[in-house]
Formats: sequence, C-alpha cells, structure tokens
Amino acid sequence: MFGKQLFEEVSAKISETIANSPAKDMEKNVKAMLGSAFNRMDLVTREEFDIQQQVLIKTRTKLVELEERLAKLEAAQEPEQSALEAAEAAAEEAVEEIKQQTEAGE
Repeated sequence: MFGKQLFEEVSAKISETIANSPAKDMEKNVKAMLGSAFNRMDLVTREEFDIQQQVLIKTRTKLVELEERLAKLEAAQEPEQSALEAAEAAAEEAVEEIKQQTEAGE
C-alpha cells in the first residue's frame, strides 16, 4: 500500500512538473502530429476492430447454419425431385402413346 501511495505521489509530482514546463507543449504537439499521421494512414481503433471481428464471427456462424439448412433441404428434395421426374417421364410417354394412337387412327 505504501509503495502504491509513493508511486502516485511521484507520478503526480512528475505530471505537475511537466505541466509547468515547455515539455507539455511539446507533448501536445507530438500527440497532434501522431494523431494526424494516424488519420492519414486510415487506421481503425481497437474498439472498431473488435466490433468487426464479432460481426465476422456471427456472419460465419450464420453462413455455416444456412449451408447446413440448404444441404438438408436439398437432401429432402432429391427423393421428391426423383418422383417428380419419374412422373414427368411417365406423362411424356403417355402423350407419345396418345399421339401414336391418334396418328394410327387417322
């Protein structure tokens, strides 16, 4: 506890000394220059990066869920599709038979 109190006192004294010296102005100028350089570099903040990372994770999770759902729907549709194709083929054969009978009857 004493060490922490000592550290806080020393930190306060250094801050006070810097605030009353030309170093404070220099610190402001350096911060402004760095801020300007970072803005030109089109950097993102850590908070923005973390938000985008969470959005990406959610998007990937949703994509996986949708892919699984699509696979299930396609698997369920295949037997129906086969039955539909068989019915269409039978209907085409019936139409051909009717055409042949009609042509033979003329």
